[in-house]
Amino acid sequence: MKQGIHPDYHKITVVMTDGSTFETRSTWGSEGQTMQLDIDPKTHPAWTGGSTHLVDRGGRVSRFKQKYSFLGK
Repeated sequence: MKQGIHPDYHKITVVMTDGSTFETRSTWGSEGQTMQLDIDPKTHPAWTGGSTHLVDRGGRVSRFKQKYSFLGK
């Protein structure tokens, strides 16, 4: 293995949105730093199954729905 080409792998503390913390190893930051999360699996709809909101930028969603509308019938 080549020396000096790998990033520093050290312990950091991660703080979730609800205030809970855990310690992990990472290449982010430096030894002992704290990472504050804005979005985490406890609050994000992708993990919690919350309501989703489609953003139709440039009509892409409406064109898709129109093109494949025959599948929903």
